[in-house]
Amino acid sequence: MKIGKFSSENDVSIDTIRHYMELGLIIPEKVGGHYDFDRRCKKDLDDIFSLKEMGFTLNEIKSIFLFKRLGKLTLYQEIEIYKQFFTDKYKKVVKDIEVLQNTKLKLENRIKELSSKKYKENFTIGIDIGALDLFKCLKCNGDLILYEGHIIKNQIIEGKLRCKCGNEYTIKEGILFTNNDLDYIENKFNYRDGKFYITEHSIAEYLNETAPEYLDKLYKGLEWYYKKLQFKELKNKVILELGSGAGFLLRYVYNDLPDDSLYIAVERDINKHRFLKKILEGAEGQKRVIFICSDFLEIPIRDKSVDLLLDYSGTSNYSFEHQEFLLKLIDNHIKDDALLLGGYILFKKFSIHSLINDEYKKNFILSNVKEEIKKLKYRVIDERISDVINEGGKYENYFKEDEEVYNYGFYGKR
Repeated sequence: MKIGKFSSENDVSIDTIRHYMELGLIIPEKVGGHYDFDRRCKKDLDDIFSLKEMGFTLNEIKSIFLFKRLGKLTLYQEIEIYKQFFTDKYKKVVKDIEVLQNTKLKLENRIKELSSKKYKENFTIGIDIGALDLFKCLKCNGDLILYEGHIIKNQIIEGKLRCKCGNEYTIKEGILFTNNDLDYIENKFNYRDGKFYITEHSIAEYLNETAPEYLDKLYKGLEWYYKKLQFKELKNKVILELGSGAGFLLRYVYNDLPDDSLYIAVERDINKHRFLKKILEGAEGQKRVIFICSDFLEIPIRDKSVDLLLDYSGTSNYSFEHQEFLLKLIDNHIKDDALLLGGYILFKKFSIHSLINDEYKKNFILSNVKEEIKKLKYRVIDERISDVINEGGKYENYFKEDEEVYNYGFYGKR
C-alpha cells in the first residue's frame, strides 16, 4: 500500500514514517516511483511502537533492528543477545527511577519549605511625609498641603494634597494620583473579576512567553545599569524613574539604595504599581520609594529637583505614540548637574510592515537619540550597544521578524 494509506491505517503521520525510513527502521520497496509498504513494514512499525513503550530510543531501536536483520544468529544466540538488550535497558530504567525518586523527594522538600514561608508585609509604603516639600501644583506651581490624611509611621496611605488654587491630588493605597480616574490601566497582563491584575504568575508568564535572546539582552542591560550606579554618591539624592513598569530595574537596585535617597517611580498602570509596591513591602529593609500614577508630562514635582534620571524604558515607550523626545519635555524637573542613566530601544532597519509609524521612527535611530541627549547637555561617561535581536515574544511584540532591534545604554552627567 502507498504511504498515505499506511499512515492512516496505523494512525501515524507521514512525516514520522519518512523519519523512520531515513533511519532505516522501515524499508519499503519502491515500485514505479512510489513506496510500497507491505506486511514486513507493518511488523517493523509495530516493533518500533512496542520498543518505544519500553523506553528505547530510536537509535537503540536501530541497533536492535540491525542485529535482527544482519545477525543471522541461532535461536539461542538470538535470545541471549535480545535478552541482554532488554536487561541493560531494565537496569538503566531502574537507575533512572532511583534518580527521579531522589529528585522527587528534593522537590517535595523544597515545596514544603517554600510553602511554610508565609508572605508578610514588613512595612507599608506610602507617600513619605518628609517629602511633601518636593511636590507642586501642576496648575499654578503652588505648594500642596496634606488634607484628610491617614498616616502610618510617617507614610501617607490615604488622603489628598490640595493647592490654594483649588487643584488637588488623591493619595490612595499609598500611591499618588494626578488623574481622577483611579482605575486607569494602560498595559494589561491578566484579567479577573472585571479588572486586570499583575501577579507573580504574570511575571512567570512574561518570562516563559518572551524569547530567550530578548531576556538575555534584558538581563545584561540591567547588570550594566547596576554597575554604573555609584550608590554611595546617591545619599540624600532624588532619583526619578520614567516608566517603572513591573519594577525590573527598581527591584534590581532596591537593596543597594541608600536609606536617605528618595526614589520616585512614575507609571501610568496602577496595577503595576500595586504589584511592585506589594513586592517591596515584603523586602528586608525599607527604602524611601514614592509611587506616582500619572502621565509623564503630569509629574507633580518641583523644577530642578531630580539628581538622577533613570530613563530605562520611558522615552522609548513614549516614542511609540509621540514624536517629541520625552527627556526634553520633562527636563524642567532635572537639576543642572544631574546624572542620566538611560536605555533606548533602537532599530537597525525598519520593515515595510513596521509597527512604528513613520513620524515616530526618528526616536528609534541611534544618531537621533544621541543628538537629543547631547542637546540636553549630558556628556558621556559610558555607553553600551547591545547585540541585535529579531524576536521578542508575546509581550515584546513591537517589531516584526524581519526587523533588527537593539538597545543603547547611556550613562552621563551634565
